[in-house]
Order: sequence, then C-alpha cells, then structure tokens
Amino acid sequence: MDESRVGADFSRYLMDRMRQLEERNLALREQKDRVEGEKRVMENQKLKFEREVRKLRSELERLRTGPLIVGTILDVLDDNRVVVKSSTGPRFVVNVSQFIEGELRPGTRVALNQQSFSVMFVLPSSHDPAVFGMEIEDAPDVSFGMIGGLSDQISEIREIVELPMKRPDLFVKVGIEPPKGVLLYGPPGTGKTLLAKAVACSTEATFLRVVGSELVQKYIGEGARMVRELFELAQNKAPAIIFVDELDAIGSRRMDGATSGDREVQRTLMQLLAEMDGFDPRGEVKLIAATNRLDMLDPALLRPGRFDRLIYVPLPNREGRHSILAIHTASMNLHPDVDLKRIADIAEGASGADLKALATEAGMFAIREERDVVFHQDFERARAKIADSHSETTKEVSEVAFGQYA
Repeated sequence: MDESRVGADFSRYLMDRMRQLEERNLALREQKDRVEGEKRVMENQKLKFEREVRKLRSELERLRTGPLIVGTILDVLDDNRVVVKSSTGPRFVVNVSQFIEGELRPGTRVALNQQSFSVMFVLPSSHDPAVFGMEIEDAPDVSFGMIGGLSDQISEIREIVELPMKRPDLFVKVGIEPPKGVLLYGPPGTGKTLLAKAVACSTEATFLRVVGSELVQKYIGEGARMVRELFELAQNKAPAIIFVDELDAIGSRRMDGATSGDREVQRTLMQLLAEMDGFDPRGEVKLIAATNRLDMLDPALLRPGRFDRLIYVPLPNREGRHSILAIHTASMNLHPDVDLKRIADIAEGASGADLKALATEAGMFAIREERDVVFHQDFERARAKIADSHSETTKEVSEVAFGQYA
C-alpha cells in the first residue's frame, strides 16, 4: 500500500519535473530566437555603419584632393596621349586616365591633374547661363482659342510648326522637307507674340524664347557665341522651337559705313544666318521670329531655307475686332445693353492690344463709380479717353522731335 502510494507520488513528481523542463526549454528557445533576431539587427546596423564610414572616408579623401585645372584638348596623339591647353595658357602633352571611356576629340573640355596635368575626366560643354535661362519651363497659359481675328494665321503657323512634329510621316510620303522657319510681321499690338505663346502652350517641344536685343553684347564675339550656344542647346533638347522676338534688333540691313557697334551686330547676324541655314543640318529645330519692321531686315534673312514662310499679321477687321472683344469681355459682368458689334464699329483701326486696353478701361470706369456692372457708355467713354491720350502723346512727341526746327 505504502509502496504503491510512493510510486504514484514519484510518477507525479517525474511528470511535473518533465513539464517544468519542457517549459524551461521552450522559454530558452524563445530567448534564443530573440537573441538571434537582435544579433541580425545589430549585424545589419554594423554593415550600415561600415558603409557610412566608407562613404564619409571617400568624401573626406575627395575633399582633401587638390583642385583640378580646366583644359581643352587640341590634338589627340598615339599611346593614349593628348595635347591640351590649360586655362592658364600653356600647352602640354599629357597622358589620359585609363578610367575615361569613349573617344576624345579636339575641342573637348577636360579636367587636368594639378601636378601631372594628366586628363582625369571629361567635362560637359560650357554654356552661357543666359542661354539656359531662355528655356521656358512653364508654358504660357495662352491657347489658340484665346486669339481672335487671326484664324488664317493660326492655321498657317500650326501647319508649319505643329504638323511636322506630330505627323512627320506625311512629309516623308510626299517626299518634301518640312518648313524650317516662319517670320511673323505686322503692326504693333496685332498678336504676333501671342501666337508664339499659343505655340509654346500647344506643343510638347522644348520652347526657347529670346529677344533680339539680348543677343547684342558689348564685347566682340559674345553675341555670336550666344547664338551658337542657343542653337546647340536647341539641338540637344530637340524637338525644339526657338522664338526670336524683335528680330530687327539684330537682323537689320547691313550697310557699308557702319560703326564698331554696328559691325558687332552684323557679326551676330552672320552667325544667326549660318545657324539657320549653314553647312551643318539644323535637325528638328524650328525657328519663329517676329518683327514690326520688315523693311529693315536684311535680305539674306528673308530667303527660303531660313524663313520658308512670311506670315503677315494685320490689324483686325470688323469681325476680328468683334471676336477679340468677345474674348476680352468674356469674364466681365456686362449689362444687356452692351453691343459688342457697335463697339467694334467705333473701334475701327484699333489693334488687339488697343481693344484689350479698351475693355480694361471700361471696367475701370465702372469701378470708379462703385458699380459691378459695365454699361455700353463705359466703352464709349473708354474709347474717347484712349483716343485723347494717344493724340496728346503724339502731339508731345511731335513737339519734342520737331520743335527745334520751328
């Protein structure tokens, strides 16, 4: 009896002990897994810190190295050597680093070691910051639907500029080359620059805008260099469109008795002529220009191959004036008595810019009288005010210009 009770107690003891050992074993396994997980995390952090240390050491070594000298390759020799001209002036025959890939050509900008003058790496071509600033990143918020009275001109410029970029296969099938350039000319304020803005908004090509006077520089050769870099930038970002506003600033007719300043403008013009239709092909680069004085331009600019199409932008007729007024008054709170056709009749001879000023001045009359509605009489008063200001300005200019001869 006692022996059986002792045996049962011993069995329960063994079972309890085994259960405790299993629980202890399970706890140790969980602790082992947790420690191994922490070990992997620490090893990953160690690798991360080692990479960061190597990166900082390489950056420190790079900052400790001396400055490099900018040079230009003049000639390529055998045995991996080249003739370079450093920025300080002298010319050297130097070795080329084995890590440079690609073929070196004369005219390439390179970085030279300060001690051995060896070519370390190739530098990108230099461009004037003013040329990079000519690229339009944000397209103007102007569409062709916002231009009134120029439906024929819009159709013509779209088939010259947009069609070759969107449907080049049509020109291949017909067997002709697409037009390369278009010149917009006409009186001031008729919408020439507005057409170029609409082209910049509607096309996906890179748009470069420059005013002709920006290419007139003080020092000899600077204007020609800017023209060359402008076309190089356009070719690198092709398809591209270059818009030259106020072309008569650099494209005026060449004369024999020219001053030194005139000769520099002529050098810029000759570089422009060479880039427009010179020895090297222009590629997918379109040229749009605008001017108020077609009679002042040099005949070499106007020949086909440079400007294939001359588009005259005239003063708007009655229907054109009505459509322009409708565009500029679309957001205005007009009274029902406002008759845009009558306003278009009384504004005969006005340009698109004049009609925009007319609508703005009519709104100003309503604001002065603290009204939120524009009446028809506001447009008549605005026309009279603009006409009087123009006549007074013309009179003052005439007195200043011709008063000395009175």
